[in-house]
Amino acid sequence: MITKIVAASVSATLALAPFASNACTAVNIVAKDGSVVAGRTMEWAFDMKWQLTANPKGTTINLSAPSSLKLPATNLSSKYAFAAIAPGVLAGPPAYLEGQNEAGLAISGNFLPGFTEYQTVTPQDKNYVSILNLGGFILGMFGSVKELRNELPKYKVWFDPSEVKGLPTPPWLHLVLTDRGGDSIVVEFVKGQMMIHNNVAGVLTNAPTYDWHLNNVRNYLSLTSTATASVTVGNTNVTELGQGGGLLGLPADYTPPSRFVRATYLKQFMYQPSNSVDAMQAADHVLNNVDIPIGVARSTDGKQVASDYTQWVNIKDLKNNRMKIANYANRTNFIEINLNEVFKSGKTKTWLVDKLPYPQNDLTAEFLK
Repeated sequence: MITKIVAASVSATLALAPFASNACTAVNIVAKDGSVVAGRTMEWAFDMKWQLTANPKGTTINLSAPSSLKLPATNLSSKYAFAAIAPGVLAGPPAYLEGQNEAGLAISGNFLPGFTEYQTVTPQDKNYVSILNLGGFILGMFGSVKELRNELPKYKVWFDPSEVKGLPTPPWLHLVLTDRGGDSIVVEFVKGQMMIHNNVAGVLTNAPTYDWHLNNVRNYLSLTSTATASVTVGNTNVTELGQGGGLLGLPADYTPPSRFVRATYLKQFMYQPSNSVDAMQAADHVLNNVDIPIGVARSTDGKQVASDYTQWVNIKDLKNNRMKIANYANRTNFIEINLNEVFKSGKTKTWLVDKLPYPQNDLTAEFLK
């Protein structure tokens, strides 16, 4: 097995990547006081029955190989409590794509079709984990990105479609992993190898691979947060129509390359927030710029029409173990959870993301008093 840490190199071309209908965006924000916030949107064209589950310390973590190999499985007891989100449509144990643990380690899994090829487990291998169990393994057993850099390459990550029921598409994923110290990596599986990239942009979208996105950002170096206020044309002083002209050329569509560029430059140009509260707001403002209303990003298959839309947004305060989440119907009405209290309870509990108690803000009665 070969693991490579890459800052920026082109290993794939855009032409080779069929863009499937999934449009997730993840962004990390570091505040002046060192607080780290990791936010993400989850887009899909199907109702995935997303479930948020709180898992206490000691939760069973299963490590197994493809059943055809008849290799021994291992059940670990999690070192950390964690809260994570999984698609409820998947038959069997939850496959966590998003979450954070009590040590301040976060994970976000984004779709990477056209490039993902998981590793091959052989009868000689001793360490292995299904991609469906990888999220729980990471959140349950590791407390920092430094640990993951050292330990994750020791495992082979595999996928067998015959062992998955309920998902509308194979779980072709790459992962962004961030800890409360601000260290962050992107993990991908390309040509049967695990690739680990330093997350220097603090942003992740979908296909192509992370190194391609970093190189593509170089096509937009002329963007600036400060526009030219006026120019003289002949003897006439021509002034700007309004603020924001320095971002002329910033891509506005919903393809993964455009969302990566948009989130990267907005994150770069905004004022650095002071603390975790401000950083959570900043993350939400950046993610608002990639929010997809249902109907505007459609795909067709014969007479069937599907539309990606932002099914939920999750923002994680890794310093204070707080989580904010909102679904499509309550996009501006986040609920907030103090995970320290949830973890302290030692209980396992699962909620449907669409059935969480989102606040109702009709204050008409108050105004009429």
